[in-house]
Amino acid sequence: MTDPIRTVLAHAPELMVVRFQFAAGDAGALHSHPHVQSTYVQSGRFDFTVDGRSFQVGPGDAFVIASDARHGCTCLEPGVLIDSFTPRRDDFL
Repeated sequence: MTDPIRTVLAHAPELMVVRFQFAAGDAGALHSHPHVQSTYVQSGRFDFTVDGRSFQVGPGDAFVIASDARHGCTCLEPGVLIDSFTPRRDDFL
C-alpha cells in the first residue's frame, strides 16, 4: 500500500481542485478538516467512510463532505478522484 499521488490542478483563496491517483489498496486515512469537500470519481472503485457511514462509489459518482466530517477511503480498483475544497487547502501548497 502506498499513498495516493496528489496533484493540485487549480486554486484560488476561495477554491482548490486536486487530483488524487490511487492504486488498488491505497487508502486515504480517516481525517477531518474545516473545508467543505466535493469528490468526483473519475475512474476506479472506492470504499468511503463519512462520519461512520460506509458506501462504495465508482466512475461518475459524486458527493459532498461537510466541514469537519471525519472521512477516509480505501481504493478497491485503481482510479482517480477529483476533489474540490472550499476554501483552499493551504496545507497542500
